[in-house]
Amino acid sequence: MIVKPKIRGFICATSHPEGCRQNVLEQIKYIKKNSSVSTGPKKVLIIGASTGYGLASRITAAFGYGAKTIGIFFEKEASDQRTASAGWYNSAAFEEAAIAEGLYAKSINGDAFSNEIKQQTIDLIKNDWDGEVDLVIYSLASPRRVHPETGEDLRSVLKTLGNTYTNKTVNISSGEVSEITVEPANEEETRQTEAVMGGEDWAMWIDALSKARLLADHVKTVAYTYIGPELTYPVYREGTIGKAKLHLEKTAREIGTRLKHTGGHAYISVNKALVTQASAAIPVVPLYISLLYKVMKAKGLHEGCIEQIQRLYADFLYSTDELLTDKNGLIRLDDKEMRLDVQKTVADLWKKVNTENLSDISDISGYRHEFSKLFGFEVDGVDYGKEINIFVSLPSKRQ
Repeated sequence: MIVKPKIRGFICATSHPEGCRQNVLEQIKYIKKNSSVSTGPKKVLIIGASTGYGLASRITAAFGYGAKTIGIFFEKEASDQRTASAGWYNSAAFEEAAIAEGLYAKSINGDAFSNEIKQQTIDLIKNDWDGEVDLVIYSLASPRRVHPETGEDLRSVLKTLGNTYTNKTVNISSGEVSEITVEPANEEETRQTEAVMGGEDWAMWIDALSKARLLADHVKTVAYTYIGPELTYPVYREGTIGKAKLHLEKTAREIGTRLKHTGGHAYISVNKALVTQASAAIPVVPLYISLLYKVMKAKGLHEGCIEQIQRLYADFLYSTDELLTDKNGLIRLDDKEMRLDVQKTVADLWKKVNTENLSDISDISGYRHEFSKLFGFEVDGVDYGKEINIFVSLPSKRQ
């Protein structure tokens, strides 16, 4: 099959297996070149391991520190009618590269919110690993969660809290800058968003692993969040997502308290704004990212997922220095994004940006390129006019 991109809004309905593979190999190459810290994790569980920060976390653990990794994700295999999801191809490429270098790499594809997948993971760790998990990465991004205890079908929403919010946004495909109005959520929508995107499931994972006695002394667990500038606060930090993220931060403190007796720690890492499938769906944010990329690239400050996570491991989690956090106990990987000079320049551009000058004063072309790369398109060295086998299996399942 010749695979072409089919973009609908903020979703691409197809993905390219070779493009995804090259993306993964590119990240592996970066980690091999830039890893210099000898101490690090040895047995790592990544919950949400197939794209973005979760995938980068898995690549960094394996190829930066030689860690054994188990990745949990919920992705689609290919069928006669469609390609597999990008996350599926990413995970297959990661496993192939890891196994080729003698690294343990296995994956579980299923609903990470469910008790069934938690138990499968516990069984796999008990059967395969001599010793406990010393790093748990929680990087789930899902719009929906079926609660494992009540069976309630919970849905998250991207809404404000209290007031209607109107600001600029951009149609990534057409480049049209227009105003968008985001309506406030009601109490039930807010509750469900917190239940999906807050910290309850993270705590359930840690509790399940603890009860099974699979957490090492001095274990570290990390979840990812975003704060951003005041510009995006109404639709993010002070919206339904932000309320859920505050619950995530509260959960980190609770988990940290429970792990303290064995020397364990729970952290929240505040990462920078990047082009991801999740961020593309949030009103206002894609336009902000397009301007941010322009500014950060001009200043030589831009980082992608793999650069951010390499820095998280080397400069924070496994640095020989004391781990630095802000006054709220958060790791700030967004430090370069939130620099005063960066934010002032972005704010000035925000006032000026419109459809006519978008291409000149923003990096909309870079945004589109990064969005295409998420699905394996516009990757250097890939022949997109060539027939390719879309049916790719996970190497660990072939063993």
